[in-house]
Amino acid sequence: MRSVPLLRSAAVLLFGALVLTGCGDSDDSKDDKTQGTPAASGAGTGSGPDAKAFPVTVDSGGAKVTIPAAPKKIVSLAPTATEMLYAIGAGGQVTAVDDQSNFPANAPKTKLSGFKPNVEAISNYTPDLVVTTDDADGVVAALNKLRIPVVLTPAAKTFDDSYAQLNTLGAATGHSREAGEVATKMRADIAAVVAATPKPAKPLTYFHELDNTLFTSTSKTFIGQVYAQFGLKNIADEADKSGSGYPQLSAEALVQADPDLIFLADAKGGGQSAETVAKRPGWDRLKAVRGGGVVALDDDIASRWGPRVVELVRAVADAVTKAGAAKS
Repeated sequence: MRSVPLLRSAAVLLFGALVLTGCGDSDDSKDDKTQGTPAASGAGTGSGPDAKAFPVTVDSGGAKVTIPAAPKKIVSLAPTATEMLYAIGAGGQVTAVDDQSNFPANAPKTKLSGFKPNVEAISNYTPDLVVTTDDADGVVAALNKLRIPVVLTPAAKTFDDSYAQLNTLGAATGHSREAGEVATKMRADIAAVVAATPKPAKPLTYFHELDNTLFTSTSKTFIGQVYAQFGLKNIADEADKSGSGYPQLSAEALVQADPDLIFLADAKGGGQSAETVAKRPGWDRLKAVRGGGVVALDDDIASRWGPRVVELVRAVADAVTKAGAAKS
């Protein structure tokens, strides 16, 4: 979602911050390679890459990039990419990640910024592959000048986009088989959770809160796809006049819409909860507040389209089950 600055949208700026770098320290001058920790052990590292699969040409945000040999030093500048790399068994090849990549726990710790990438700081890790979500500040061309290949994995709009990125990273790192297995398991797990969730007698409406100024995401976004699996109706769809997918609702509009469920994607970073929501003017009258339908999500999981989206699907399924039972 690093196309954010080009879109000039406050809502997308907000979402981009959640997805990419949040409010973290982006001062790469403070970057210190000695802070990096070996990522060659622990969960997610898997077996070594398939060296016979190289050279390989993969999609990079609509372009093509050729990787001559199995990468040994990967730098990830995006949290979702980091999670994908470890999930497919490429963790042992990861040398550094950006300052917002906080999962898995054994990923290296650095002060690299994915939002304002510092080419010199990145190149100090002597990577033979860099993965990022957006071409911020022309980082792709700058790294290519140093003969460092870059794979772009833009923000997914659909589940299929997410599966495709897993496969791209699998090919780029020599873990195609493992990537295919992860994508297949994600697809099966999501389908199983959805199938096991009782369908409410009446359709439920919802609001997905990105921050307490009521920026939200609509059904057109990746997050909207998650809710759509359960037939939920997004109360913000009609408010998205620009079609950005990230409108801002007024408090009056939200109270009038009176959603059955409110999902807080700002619980951890924004300190929001069922209790804080209930104290907002007029919100104590909302069905979601009165009926226990305010759901605090994990901010990170709710803003990344990697393997952990299955956990988000499960959280929504639980909320739908409870809300449906209350209505029956």
